Amino acid sequence: MDTKELLKKIRLLDIKTRGLTKHIFSGEYHSAFKGRGMTFSEVRDYHFGDEVRTIDWNVTARFNEPHVKVFDEERELTVMLIIDVSGSENFGWRNKTKKDLALELAAVLSFSAISNNDKVGAIFVSDKVEKYIPPQKGKKHSLIILREFIEMKAKSNGTNLNEGLKFFRNTQKKRSIAFVISDFMDNNDFMEGMKVSRKKHDMVALRIVDEAESELPNMGIVQMYNSETGETTWVNTNSHQAKEIHAKNFNDFEAELFLSFKRAGIDSTSISTDEDFIKPLVKLFQNR
Repeated sequence: MDTKELLKKIRLLDIKTRGLTKHIFSGEYHSAFKGRGMTFSEVRDYHFGDEVRTIDWNVTARFNEPHVKVFDEERELTVMLIIDVSGSENFGWRNKTKKDLALELAAVLSFSAISNNDKVGAIFVSDKVEKYIPPQKGKKHSLIILREFIEMKAKSNGTNLNEGLKFFRNTQKKRSIAFVISDFMDNNDFMEGMKVSRKKHDMVALRIVDEAESELPNMGIVQMYNSETGETTWVNTNSHQAKEIHAKNFNDFEAELFLSFKRAGIDSTSISTDEDFIKPLVKLFQNR
């Protein structure tokens, strides 16, 4: 992709997500993700209904009238996007690939973060960390993240989310919000890495799927290619039995995956390339 095409794609992405960020996600994002604590703001006169525990006894004794301490929420957060860039993310049955969907999610999340004056960074991971962009503030920084994602050509097609999660824990010493954007088709025990990360950080799992993964389209006998392993197999997509097995495997995997997230206390949702991602994302934020 040349520079002109790249700038055009980023511009379209900015336009598409700007309204969503401003009118839909900013309020939901602010409510869903709290700051690290409270910071002292000022001392003022006591008003009826103020909590007794907020009284500043030193100032009260000095002026012989009750005064209370006022605190503001410390809003600044660090948002990390841990994005799966393995081979399976290039899969897409119709006009949109899983990578396209991940890009849109990364855009709206990063723009929501900067609109709330939060820092945002990214870790691109295959079976190793492909690239790390340290968290910073500002729209320019968000656009850099999106540009790097669009241009990303992973050196490996494999998946090992644990590598990205370990890198995340080693680089982010303060509590952060991590959005893990992946199809979670990973043969490694990434759930353990999610649980370890959950002890200190706020973890959110966004599973991206394609409609063809849940229901085989009618294409006759086709050769299926696994972009991560390089293996191929022939499948009769018109076969009722093949469709049933395919759907059962998908549903069983999803059920087990989201049960594991629930048990680990990790908020999660599934978003498909054939649906509008607004509803599941807003619902996820509201449920928090």
